[in-house]
Amino acid sequence: MSYKKILVFCIAFTTFMSVGKAQDLHYSQFYNAPLVVNPALTGIFKGDKRVSVSLRDQWRSVPVPWFTFTLGYDQKVYLDKRDDLFLGLGGFFNYDQQGDSKLNLGSINLSGSITKIITPKHLITGGLTLGYSNKGFNPDALVWDSQFQNGVFNIQNATGEPTDIGRLGYIETALGFNYRYQKSSRTKMDIGVGAWHLTTPADEFYGRGNAQELPIRLSVYGIGSAKLTDDLDIELDLMVQDQGTYTEIIFGTYLDIYLDKDRGQEKNLHIGAGWRTSRALYPKIALEWQKRYFVAVSYDIDFSEFNQHTNLRGGPEIHFNYLITDVKPLKPLKVCPIY
Repeated sequence: MSYKKILVFCIAFTTFMSVGKAQDLHYSQFYNAPLVVNPALTGIFKGDKRVSVSLRDQWRSVPVPWFTFTLGYDQKVYLDKRDDLFLGLGGFFNYDQQGDSKLNLGSINLSGSITKIITPKHLITGGLTLGYSNKGFNPDALVWDSQFQNGVFNIQNATGEPTDIGRLGYIETALGFNYRYQKSSRTKMDIGVGAWHLTTPADEFYGRGNAQELPIRLSVYGIGSAKLTDDLDIELDLMVQDQGTYTEIIFGTYLDIYLDKDRGQEKNLHIGAGWRTSRALYPKIALEWQKRYFVAVSYDIDFSEFNQHTNLRGGPEIHFNYLITDVKPLKPLKVCPIY
């Protein structure tokens, strides 16, 4: 690579990072990582218990890869004396790492929700998340101007930078609201909003006398599906995220093809694509079987200025969900099903 290309690469990447610096971890297939989007989506799924795994791997072919991982669990909790209410309880762990210095964020969170069944077709849910996040990086992996003398780099030279940077920790908070309309197991819709970092915690490693605050992240979304024929559904998704100076819109669609509808052997193939207004197209495919296992894969094809200067692409994103449906007792149970 020529010096000119290296310079263009550095300028493009610096611009890219300055735009995205206020951005939380995110997924193109946001609906497959619902606990990260809105605490009111805790327990809102078909089944009783859910285990979910998500990972995203970006820019692996350049020396500043960006890796994101989420592991979550949530379940419904039915109330014996109320058939118009149920609870959702869960928790999730996030890990995010990027850059030469391995800037990383780890967070562990607990989520809870309460759902009011207005009618079998209309449900409203409020949710809350509380957790702890810890952020840090390795300053020894960075190169500083003071380590160059007469244009020659010497790692033994003093950096002139603070040595007590340490790590940054803060309490995570989130509130959310979700409305669900469900005509049937194949025709339904969720509309909601989630707000994160409600306490706007300090988000810098030193110089805290004039601390920079982590902006509130708002996520507004709509997720829906509709039956087209006996063997075909359409699924649509849209989300707008806003955090500080960063705003992004994500929208996409799936065609859901029913390959096998025999009880216990159900198989569905989902094929589609989506677009992020940060200029990324992502084709996606998913397979669901036995109404229990779900695997989805997408790949970002990046058309941003960063890609134009480096001739690089984005990266893969993978999601896995495992659903458990408990055997219900023989006594009458009037809790409304969540499709």
